Amino acid sequence: MEIIRDYQFVSASDQGATAAIGNFDGVHLGHRSVIDMARAALPDAPLGVVTFEPHPREYFAPDAPHFRLMGAEARAHQLQKIGVDKLYELGFDAALSGLSPRAFAQEVIVDGLGLRHVVVGADFRFGKARAGTAEQLQAFGAEMGFGVTIAPLMAKGPDTVSSTAIRNALTEARPRDAAAMLGHWHRVEGPILHGEKRGRELGYPTANMSIDGLHPPAFGVYAVLVDVLEGPQAGRYHGVASLGVRPMFGENKANLETFIFDFKGDLYGKHVSVALVDHLRGEEKFDSLDALITQMDADSAQARSILAAL
Repeated sequence: MEIIRDYQFVSASDQGATAAIGNFDGVHLGHRSVIDMARAALPDAPLGVVTFEPHPREYFAPDAPHFRLMGAEARAHQLQKIGVDKLYELGFDAALSGLSPRAFAQEVIVDGLGLRHVVVGADFRFGKARAGTAEQLQAFGAEMGFGVTIAPLMAKGPDTVSSTAIRNALTEARPRDAAAMLGHWHRVEGPILHGEKRGRELGYPTANMSIDGLHPPAFGVYAVLVDVLEGPQAGRYHGVASLGVRPMFGENKANLETFIFDFKGDLYGKHVSVALVDHLRGEEKFDSLDALITQMDADSAQARSILAAL
C-alpha cells in the first residue's frame, strides 16, 4: 500500500483511483462498507482511501479529551489488511481546513488526487466550517466529472455502527461488543517502552505501551491477543494485560502492561499490537504484594482459559 500525504504533489501513477473519503477512526464495519462500495464502483481502478492527519477534531480542539480509537500507523496497518492500494493521508492544516466545499472538490479531488469515483457516508461533511454535504459533493461530481456514491449509515442490532458507539462499549468494559462493530478486536499498537520493571520482580515481566492520544478503555485487567509485528519473536501470542494507572504503586499516568504467556525475549523498541478480548476485572489496590501476586495468578489462569476457547 502506498501512502500519499500531499494532494498538491501527486504523480500521475497515483491518480485515477476510486476512493472512500472519511476519518476512518477504528476502521469499523461501517467504514469497511464504504470502502467496499468504492471497490465495487470501479473494480479495475486502484482502491484508495482519503483521510486526514491529524484528525480534524484534534486540529480544532487540541486540548479536548482523547477520543481516537487508533493512531495513524495502526489505521494504515488495518487499511492495508483489507486491500487498500493507496492511502491518501492528507495533512489537515489551516490551508486545507479553509477550503470552501467547491474548492475542496476541485483542488483536492479533481486537480490534486485525480479521483475517478468517491464514496462517502450519508453524514459526510466537508469544506470550511463543514459546510458541504454528501448531496452537495454529488452535485460537484456531476459538474466536475467524478462519480459519487453516498453510503447509508450501517446499523448492527439496535445501534448504528459508529466510532462513538465503539468508544462507549470500550468505556463500559464491553470489548466484545466493540469488536462486533469493528469487525476486528480493538487494539493498542505501538513500541514497547522501558518501565519500572516491577513486574519482573513479581514474576510477571510485562511489555509496557503508551496509550497517549487514544480513547482510554475501561481500566482493569484483560485477556489479550498479542501480535509482535517485527523482530525474531514476530508472531501471535496469548497474554493478560493491565490497563490503568497502577494504584498499587501510586502512579497516575495510564498505560498498558502486558504479560505474554510462555514468552522469552527482549521486545524493547519493537512494535507490538495488543488486542483486548475480555475485561476480567476492574483496577484494584491490594493490601500486600502477596495478595497482588495471588490475584495475578488467578487472572492469568482465567485469561488462558478464555483465549484457548477462541
